[in-house]
Amino acid sequence: MKGNERGTFLNKRAANFWGIYYGWIIVAVALMSMAFWFGIRSSFSVFYVALLEDFPWSRGETAGVQSMALITYTIMAPLVGGLIDRFGPRRIIGTGILLLALGLILCASVRSLARFYFYYGVIMGAGITCISIVPYSAILAHWFEERRGMASGIAVSGMGLGTFLLVPLSQYFIDLWGWRLAFVGFGVLVLAILFPLNIIFLKHKPQELGLMPDGLQGVVQHGGREVKEMDSSWAAIDWTLKKALGTRNFWALVAFPFLGVIGTYIVLVHHVRFLVDVGIDKMTAAFIFALAGVISSFFRIFWGWLSDRIGREKTYTMGMICICIGVGSLLLIDILGGKVLVYLFFIFFGIGWGVTAPIYMSVAADLFKGRMFGLIYGIVEGGIGIGGAFGAWVAGYIFDTTQTYQGAFALAIFAYILSSLFIWLAGPRKVRAR
Repeated sequence: MKGNERGTFLNKRAANFWGIYYGWIIVAVALMSMAFWFGIRSSFSVFYVALLEDFPWSRGETAGVQSMALITYTIMAPLVGGLIDRFGPRRIIGTGILLLALGLILCASVRSLARFYFYYGVIMGAGITCISIVPYSAILAHWFEERRGMASGIAVSGMGLGTFLLVPLSQYFIDLWGWRLAFVGFGVLVLAILFPLNIIFLKHKPQELGLMPDGLQGVVQHGGREVKEMDSSWAAIDWTLKKALGTRNFWALVAFPFLGVIGTYIVLVHHVRFLVDVGIDKMTAAFIFALAGVISSFFRIFWGWLSDRIGREKTYTMGMICICIGVGSLLLIDILGGKVLVYLFFIFFGIGWGVTAPIYMSVAADLFKGRMFGLIYGIVEGGIGIGGAFGAWVAGYIFDTTQTYQGAFALAIFAYILSSLFIWLAGPRKVRAR
């Protein structure tokens, strides 16, 4: 058997590994990687409490470390997306994993705020971008068409899974070893699990294995119903960054996740500290965060599946209603107290939080999938990074100024309402519908 024939034969065997479409293997790798991405990022809220107890730093300047990491993410996201378009995912993601582990281990030696900004905000921030939603969105867009929402939902369910596992684990590590060795422990886990997983299993496009994207055809049958592109002329465009920038849809696409993530990061970075302030012990507060994460995992899959059937806009709006109920419960806890409001918070915040990432990914791919999609989506995620950095910082600033989080949580609700309006302006329903 000749070399190229042998390679094709092995690729076909790999494509039928375990008798399933290899795209679902890619989804599984993405799920695990994004579990670490968001679990580590979310665990900052637990380290935040420990650092405030050890150092005389204000809440605003300490929360600014997370903002610095998000600024780094903003800068790196388009670069990572573009590099994956050009060189493929394994080189870029593998290098990023090594950088992430290095940044985490260096955080164990922090003695000053400036070093923490550099180690966590810059080095770790650059590395974590490479296991974020950016590279896997660029990969999954090539593997799925018909079931894009569901595939995206399963992949990003790792975000909730990571929150559920790594946030309590970080508190456990801190209680057991202290926050310095907890950082080292996370660095070792990243190296031991993520590096081999991505190097062995990742494939950029289905054509590498002689496959076609799942549901590539313009019109196919799915469950007895027709699936079709509503605007074939739009779908036929070879989308480049220049072409995308010239459309109103692109700017609305940037705006709706930017606004949504402002609200999300106001809550993610500060709600553990808020719950501790109102009398909930640290481990319970971390566990409440974890419960919201695991609820979001299930609903990421559900919302992704639902968006394939009723449309991205309707699905996202329903999710935003839920998340506003959750954040509204936080507002009332400070006024009324009571365990019922805590339950309402983590249930409805988790449900609504689940709608965000799968819809961000799916809407972008619906509108602008093409040879430069990694770069285009990287810019969208760059906007998300700016929104997250602003949300993390502004909530700390509002608290330092007013000594309450009421204004911050009200701002989060306002941002969610605006976000739900902008997805309708992006208009994925006009391009692709079922």
